[in-house]
Amino acid sequence: VQLQASGGGLVQAGGSLRLSCAPSGRTFSGYTVGWFRQAPGKERVFVAAIRWSGGSTYYADSVKGRFTISRDNAKNTVYLQMNSLKPEDTAVYYCAADRHIILSSISLLDQYDYWGQGTQVTVSS
Repeated sequence: VQLQASGGGLVQAGGSLRLSCAPSGRTFSGYTVGWFRQAPGKERVFVAAIRWSGGSTYYADSVKGRFTISRDNAKNTVYLQMNSLKPEDTAVYYCAADRHIILSSISLLDQYDYWGQGTQVTVSS
């Protein structure tokens, strides 16, 4: 599965961005789709995830209440709506997907087999 992430950019603190993730050649049906981010000099970390079937969502504590992950069945796309952005949200954001992720592992990046190319999000103070 090839994933295409888009929607990054430069925004001022307090602003909003919406990231998109779509697969090439197949649907997200049956997959868990996650967003991860990697700041300069830091490890890639979990941001949010959604079960395509059922729509259950999961968030890192650092983004709860500010970010919303959602899916659009008709467009076969997962979104990450990011509000109240902070400079510390600056990172490359990656979407990832896999069919076989148990709940206890949903935040572990090595559980996801398929990754997008990343999209840069820069939040200025």
